[in-house]
Amino acid sequence: MPVLHPAPPATGGGSVPEPGERRFRPEVQGLRALAVGMVVLYHVWLGRVSGGVDVFLLVSAFLLTVTFTRRLEAGQPLALTAYWLGLLRRLLPAAMVVLLAVLAATAALMPSSRWRSVLDQTWASLTYRQNWVLAGNAVDYYALDSSAASPLQHFWSLSVQGQVFLLWPLLFALAGAVVAVTRLRVRPVLLVLFGAVFAASLAFSVWQTGADQAAAYFDTRARLWEFALGSLVALALPYLVLPARVRVVLGWAGAAMMLACGVLLQVQQQFPGFVALWPTLAAAAVIVAGRTDSPAGVDRWLSAAPLLRLGEASYALYLWHWPVLVLWLVVADKPSAGLRDGAAVVALSLLLALFTARFVEDPLRSWSWPSAKRRRTGLVAAVALSLVVVPLSGWEYRVQAQEAAVERQTRADNPGAAALDPGFRFRGDEDALVKPLASSLGEEWASVDGPCPSTLMPADPQLSSCVRTGDEATAERTVLVVGDSHAQMWMTALGAAAAEHRWLAVSVHRPDCRFVDAPGAVDPDCQSFNEAVTDYALQLSPDAVLTVGSRTAWSSPEEQVPAGFEAGIAPLLDAGIPVVALRDTPRFEEDMAECTARHAADPSVCDVPVAQVLPPRSPLADVAARVPGLAYLDLTDLVCAEATCHGIVGNVRVFMDRDHLSKSYVETTVPAFSERLRAVLGW
Repeated sequence: MPVLHPAPPATGGGSVPEPGERRFRPEVQGLRALAVGMVVLYHVWLGRVSGGVDVFLLVSAFLLTVTFTRRLEAGQPLALTAYWLGLLRRLLPAAMVVLLAVLAATAALMPSSRWRSVLDQTWASLTYRQNWVLAGNAVDYYALDSSAASPLQHFWSLSVQGQVFLLWPLLFALAGAVVAVTRLRVRPVLLVLFGAVFAASLAFSVWQTGADQAAAYFDTRARLWEFALGSLVALALPYLVLPARVRVVLGWAGAAMMLACGVLLQVQQQFPGFVALWPTLAAAAVIVAGRTDSPAGVDRWLSAAPLLRLGEASYALYLWHWPVLVLWLVVADKPSAGLRDGAAVVALSLLLALFTARFVEDPLRSWSWPSAKRRRTGLVAAVALSLVVVPLSGWEYRVQAQEAAVERQTRADNPGAAALDPGFRFRGDEDALVKPLASSLGEEWASVDGPCPSTLMPADPQLSSCVRTGDEATAERTVLVVGDSHAQMWMTALGAAAAEHRWLAVSVHRPDCRFVDAPGAVDPDCQSFNEAVTDYALQLSPDAVLTVGSRTAWSSPEEQVPAGFEAGIAPLLDAGIPVVALRDTPRFEEDMAECTARHAADPSVCDVPVAQVLPPRSPLADVAARVPGLAYLDLTDLVCAEATCHGIVGNVRVFMDRDHLSKSYVETTVPAFSERLRAVLGW
């Protein structure tokens, strides 16, 4: 599935009064319709981001600013509590309907390996912190769930809006206090305030996008300037008096820029830095152009009845289109939607959106009873939340109970690699659950005692990932594990061996950074990391260094030894430090753990012949044969036995994803791992 960052529609109403007057601005409603149409079509058919999120954020702030500025200038109370309660009343019902539908569809259609992710993201969506969850996953290599595969990913931008809808009224309250004390005019104070927010946030956004774009995309701080720009447009609008012809040109130019943004720019690699000025300024141009009363104006097109109706349903359409797309692709087992599937997704999303707007949003919006008293509005919001919280809590409790039941099972119930021994007989409970549960795969990374103590912690901050198992004070030998996650995942077995033989196991690793590759073949940060690792190893002077010495290919019987491997380990060998090179584990086209969850009744469907993913002989064996001091360790038979890579061995899931072994399975390889490691080292 393509890595997409879906974006929400503005959640304010379509009535946009100018300061000092109340009149409907249909072109703003049409602007929302255009933006949501771009978002849906780009996601479904183009597999990329359109820039529509930025338009929605700007329009949201524009609507909010018009309302609160009018109140301040008229000397009216801001009524923040009533505003927030009313906002919840408008936003929650449709969102709760979609969340309930996603939970039901997840239980019925998605493999259990994705349940935990959906449960966690449902809580994050309910509490408007989804963007921070995804920001963490965007930079966390070890976050198992793929954000792109989540049917609730699109709630990230609703979370950003929710946070701003909490912050912005407080800024207006601050401005009101400043006005009351200084007697300054409202509008100049607000212009200075939001101008400062715009400048600070844009500067931060540019910096963070350059440093870590994946995290910046979801970071509220990197998005505040888009809201601030919408506020500045609302505040400056009364002063922007332009001739009708100029506004006609400006409106069409803005609409054309919006439509061209996602085509001309690689949005998902560059946003939300300064490049996001393109769609936001385009939307601002359409708003500034306003009602031209010209048959040639873009506002005439944006005010067409179909666009106005779509604008009214834009919130619901946004809520529905992403989960419909994700679930459709899961059921169809396709990485993307073609023309026909995409048309079905769009049609179904539109029907659901219109149904939700007609039978959920409109009735609740026109229901007068909750508006009479604040506690009634709060009651409606609480009931809406409980409709999701109750089944969500029940499902989560059930999953936790199953996880606890698995933990109570014995090694006889889940023998794992021990089942590969000749003459093995299963003596466990025939009804024992497979370990780990598919819902627990996110906890299956290697187990260690904890971070390295100060005496072992490398001085170089690049190596802050240092972890260890064993006691430095009593250890008789030290083994250092270096490399990427394919080396680090064996720390579970090495740690168990260390506990048995009084060793100290130390690991310094960097995701997706193999030790070692030729300079220029990896990114500069990885190269710098490997140089720091070498210096640390020479300083630590362990009794052995363990690393993965080859690299397998995705779903292909290819295997290579990195071009710089021999030169990279030479300083260690020259210092008399033995190096043990592990053969790499296979990489599969399909997520093996998800496959076994989807085919729980017959997991053999997921079996892959080893000849499809590994060559008969590893080139690493030839390297080890000619390099003194380099030992070769091949554990393939523990992973892919009898010429087949199985998803489940001995009632234990072998893999936790497409290419990493599960901690639970590695634990069952300890006897064989320890024996073979000691043999190649002569210990």
